[in-house]
Formats: sequence, structure tokens, C-alpha cells
Amino acid sequence: MPLASLSTPALADALIVDPFYLAISADFAHDMAQRKAVLASYFAYSMGEAERTGRCLTLDDPALGAAAWLLPRDDAADATESAAKRAFLADALGPLGHGNYHRIVDFMSARAPAVVPAGAWYLSILGIAPAAQRRGLGARLLAPTLAEADAAGVPCFLETFTPPSVPFYERLGFRREAAHREPVTDTEYLVMCRPPAKG
Repeated sequence: MPLASLSTPALADALIVDPFYLAISADFAHDMAQRKAVLASYFAYSMGEAERTGRCLTLDDPALGAAAWLLPRDDAADATESAAKRAFLADALGPLGHGNYHRIVDFMSARAPAVVPAGAWYLSILGIAPAAQRRGLGARLLAPTLAEADAAGVPCFLETFTPPSVPFYERLGFRREAAHREPVTDTEYLVMCRPPAKG
């Protein structure tokens, strides 16, 4: 079993309140255990995608959380990954959540290029088990990839629906670049970018 898969329950527990994840698991709103299981499956897939085409990081105890980064990929790799993800989502999510996923992602994808630098690395997922939060674990998870991006002279970006996370990201050098109200969740989210730190 890949170590990252041990992180999926923590990710589900940490991110279950995020409007995006609530929307994509909407078919299971009546059953919290099933909802978390669906999200854990989604996170397991996402960790695998990050291992293949980005960076997937866990803590020494992977059950405490994980981070997934997606890096730019060539057209062939993107087509392969996109087709595989579409098939996974159609099978894993209910019809309402599946539709919500595509409407939200389409909305966000159309707006990101206006503020995200070309070639930026994307912090797709960061989650720490609720009981382990506020111990510096999130910063520890992100440090290796941020250092790698700095060494390569590459910017990074993320999108967040959770305002309490913004000061944390700002401490790591991310800055607010745009805010949009996403219509499916009727919630504002921020696009945050981080230029590479200079030597």
C-alpha cells in the first residue's frame, strides 16, 4: 500500500468542511461515513496523480496528512491523465457531485490564467488531520516543494475556499491575486500566487 494512501482518511476529515469537497460529495450528504469514504477515494486518486505528474508528500506518520502538487505536463501526458481522471470521477462520484465537479473546475480554470504565471506549480491539496493541526505540520509538508520551486526559479499557486487558511499561506509567501464567487457553491474563493524566493 503506498504511504500516501494512509493519508486519505486525514484528508477527508480535514477537508470535509471545504465547499468544493462538500459539493462533489453532495450525493452522500445523508450519510457522513459514506461521504468521507467517497472523499477518501477521491484523495487517494489525487495522491496517485501527484505521484505521477507532480509531487506527493506525507509526514513521517502519513496518517496525519499529505500534500499534493501538480506540475506542468506535456500535451500527451495531460491527455492521458485527463481521460483517466474523467473515468475515475464518473465512477466514484454520484451524478450530482460529478456534475458539480465539472462546473466548479470549468469556472475556476477559465479564471486562473489571468493571474497565474505560466509554468507555475499548483498546490492541489493540503490537509492535516484536525487533531494534529496548529503544530507546524502543514508548513513542514510544503517546505520541500517550495524549496525545490525556489531553486528552479518557478512560481507556485493555489486556490482556496477556506478564508482561515489564508494567513497560513501568506506566511509561506503566497499572495492574494484574485477573488471570485463560484456559482455552484455560492462561495468566494481566492487564487494565491507565490513568486520564487531569491537565494
